[in-house]
Amino acid sequence: MKLRPDEHRAIYTFTGIDGPLQFQRREANLFDPRTRPWYADGKRNNGHTWTSVYIDFGTRQLVATRARQVHTAAGTFDGVVATDVSLKALNDFVGRLKVSPNGVAFIIEPDGNLIASSASRNVVTLPDGSSGRLNAGRSDHALLKAAYDTVQGRIAARDDKDLPRVFDFHAADGSLVHAAFDRIRDEAGLDWVMVVAMPASDFLGGVRENVSRTIVLATLAVLFAIFIGLSILSWVSDDLRRLSEAARRVGDGELDAPVGIERRDEIGALARSFETMQNRLRTDRLTGLANREAFMDQLRRRLDAARTDRRKHGLGVLFIDLNGFKAINDTYGHDAGDRALQEIGRRLSGQVRENDLVARYAGDEFVILLDPVDDRSDLMTVRSHIEQSLRAPLESIGSPQSPVTSGGAVGAALFPEDGDEAEGLLKNADRAMYADKHHGSGQA
Repeated sequence: MKLRPDEHRAIYTFTGIDGPLQFQRREANLFDPRTRPWYADGKRNNGHTWTSVYIDFGTRQLVATRARQVHTAAGTFDGVVATDVSLKALNDFVGRLKVSPNGVAFIIEPDGNLIASSASRNVVTLPDGSSGRLNAGRSDHALLKAAYDTVQGRIAARDDKDLPRVFDFHAADGSLVHAAFDRIRDEAGLDWVMVVAMPASDFLGGVRENVSRTIVLATLAVLFAIFIGLSILSWVSDDLRRLSEAARRVGDGELDAPVGIERRDEIGALARSFETMQNRLRTDRLTGLANREAFMDQLRRRLDAARTDRRKHGLGVLFIDLNGFKAINDTYGHDAGDRALQEIGRRLSGQVRENDLVARYAGDEFVILLDPVDDRSDLMTVRSHIEQSLRAPLESIGSPQSPVTSGGAVGAALFPEDGDEAEGLLKNADRAMYADKHHGSGQA
């Protein structure tokens, strides 16, 4: 949250709708919501509106936002209320689709920018280090680019009478390709195009008759469109209703009105008790970070997902051992040592992205999972930032006149180069940390 235009956003967490807010960190970059696409679209349109898909300010992942104006009691414009829909789950779903051995499925906006794809990423790193959208017309996947180039003219027509449309074209090598596309729209301006293409050679048993091919592709396109439509309605409708009700109640003066609706029966009590139990089992009580079991479970899950993802992105693990922590305990007492561990945990959390995971491994050891990491150079850059953060004086103990510093050794390991199993990857990071502590090198 932020209350002034020049204020950096503060990140809080809480457990339960009535739980107390716990401050976590403050963002380094200044975020002004009035400069974001969803605010401009909401201000410009009187009713509900979808923004164009864009890269989120914090997560650097694709997001679509539904927004609408909020008016004063006199009916004049007073602001914009919006809800973000992360497209990561949609992109992961399409990435796992097995259309055919050499087929491809992708979703684009009418201008060709990729929303999701079974064959390539939808966000790329630009030469200046920033993130940008990938246009299907510039994809390095030959079939995806050829399919988009072929349907580009058809996409421009907004006549829905003949949708979904099924057609054939020849790839650059002269092979025959069967393709179909459909589009989904709503009254708020959503306009997405879904394309499926597969080489004729992928059809089993020599089934090449035009009637059978048309039925198969049309059915696949219709089912795909229905799935997308139902998913979007499921993701958005509940949030929009709650947001609309909350906005109305705030307008009536109920400034502490909750957005969600919480069950008050036995099922709700059981669910809350279970969530509390899960949180305690997976959280380090001293620092509030994930504990060793939660970290290893998450590392295994993300490694499994990375191994089955056809786009093959990397993961990074950092193993951190604080320097001189025993001396802090011996000199200032164990309470001061606990405060130092809590402060170090907050520092590490402030150095990583939202999708990364920081955990307390044991004693004065911490681990960080970085997902995704493009290459070893990016991994070592993050490692350097972590080392620099650890060298800063501890604010929880000592004083400006007598500062206390800890510092730490940091080992790094990269998947898949340094291991493709959780235990092996962590062991290599631990070895690199040991090398850093004794020989001044943190590379695995």
